[in-house]
Amino acid sequence: MSNKFMLTALSVLVLAGGTSCSKKLGQFKSDYFSLNPEPLEVQGLNVPAVVSASIPAKFMLKNAQVQVTPVLVYEAGETASAPYLIQGENVRANGTVVNYQNGGSVMIPFNVVYTPEMAQSALYLDFAVDQNGKKYALPRVKVGTGVVATATLASAATVTPATARDGFQRIINEKYAADIHFLINQANVRGSELSKEGYVDLGRRLQQAAADSTRVIEGITVSSYASPEGAYDFNKTLAERREQTTNATVLGQLKKDKISEFGELTSQFTPEDWEGFRKLVEQSHIQDKHLILDVLSMQNDPELREKEIRNLSGVFDELADQILPQLRYSRVQASINVIGKSDKQLMDLYASNPSALTADEILYVATLTSDNNKKMEVYKKAAELFPQDYRTFNNLGLTQYVAGDYDAAYSNFEKALRLNPQSREPEMNKGLVQMLRGQYSNAYQSLGAAAGVPEAGEAMGVYYLQQGNVPQAISSFGDVKSNNAALARILNKDYAAARDILAAIPTPDATTYYLTAVLGARTGNESMVLSNLRQAARLDPSMLARAKQDMEFARYSLSLL
Repeated sequence: MSNKFMLTALSVLVLAGGTSCSKKLGQFKSDYFSLNPEPLEVQGLNVPAVVSASIPAKFMLKNAQVQVTPVLVYEAGETASAPYLIQGENVRANGTVVNYQNGGSVMIPFNVVYTPEMAQSALYLDFAVDQNGKKYALPRVKVGTGVVATATLASAATVTPATARDGFQRIINEKYAADIHFLINQANVRGSELSKEGYVDLGRRLQQAAADSTRVIEGITVSSYASPEGAYDFNKTLAERREQTTNATVLGQLKKDKISEFGELTSQFTPEDWEGFRKLVEQSHIQDKHLILDVLSMQNDPELREKEIRNLSGVFDELADQILPQLRYSRVQASINVIGKSDKQLMDLYASNPSALTADEILYVATLTSDNNKKMEVYKKAAELFPQDYRTFNNLGLTQYVAGDYDAAYSNFEKALRLNPQSREPEMNKGLVQMLRGQYSNAYQSLGAAAGVPEAGEAMGVYYLQQGNVPQAISSFGDVKSNNAALARILNKDYAAARDILAAIPTPDATTYYLTAVLGARTGNESMVLSNLRQAARLDPSMLARAKQDMEFARYSLSLL
């Protein structure tokens, strides 16, 4: 081969190699990419997604690396997600390798914190190429349009704060009792029994109730017993006679005391009080009481029980002295209802002399109005009159929270906790304010400390929604019927459950109707969309502006609303 030919061939190879090394990466096409979800969707507080790239064969040069940056572009600006590195097979870096000959698939993550301006937006990919130190940019590629922001309707501000309950009871039932004991095998009521303090006090209570308009004798019961020794038939007759003589005694005393209104006198008798016998033996110091208890547990027949216990000769003597006499008695019990102040009396007293009310009464007065400003006024007075009662400050904070004065509310929740560090209602309420402030770690701790508070379920549900954990939110909401609970079902695509919850909300507001419109959009019901958006806008005009930017309604013309 001549030198001239060899030189020519070498020149061709060098030229070819130089051309290969200097070749630039081609432009990426939108066809290479798909977005999930499409459109983007807010989850919790963020907009997460995955851009799937399918790079064709002989596209990704072996010596090139590409930094791909997802950028969400909107009218007020743009927000970039973390860049992602793709590289050719000859590049030494930490990116995802795409083979030149075969191409490859790449999953590019996207995640940014949502702001309302992003509702109308587009997602682009920017490409910065580094090819053997030579850097250049490729045209950005659009891969998605808009952000569905329905999840942002979750709101701690609409959660009902936890009320520290008042202990007011309109009717308080009191029970008083006295025992009348009998001698063995006898049923006559002895005068000495009627002069004992217990029976005298019972009579005094009945007289006081009969003379007091705020007390009502609901009823009197007589329960008579015979001790479990001797024949069963004899004991049955004896217990019944004791019931009769006790009834006659009680009725005679009521007549003597001129008590005619005493509800109903009811009575019953127990032939052999084995249950009372067991309890007294268990409480006694009889040396071999375990032998007696064994007999009771092993033997159900009353006569065989007595026979075996009598066979324990030393023990039976102790029973006869200590236990059996206590089982020969009648118990007289009176049920008396104490009638508290009426709602009108309480409200009149609050207006004229609030200091005459108890803490429970003034806290109850606050529940008699649905006007939040009036509730706040009552709780302020309650906190003034009862500054050591944590409930007054918690409930005052509750009304301030409803009014949107979150700083004042938080201060009073903290006061309540200082007064009662174990109280759970102010812990939950602190958690609500912390969520509104974006202090989610603190909120989680506060809500966890409020476990068992009835309102805590909805509060935790909102917390989980704002963390993007829809299944856990649904579990926390349970049977709660609220906008937040309905939203969780919508995000979970359980539209039938969402419809039922929205229909069951007792006082629908603008958000209720807006969510119903979203439900209509997702189920293809145009009339449902328009009628509910119209109602939402009537209650809150800002809802119409939101709807016009909302990707949920992109398929509908809202110009006539």
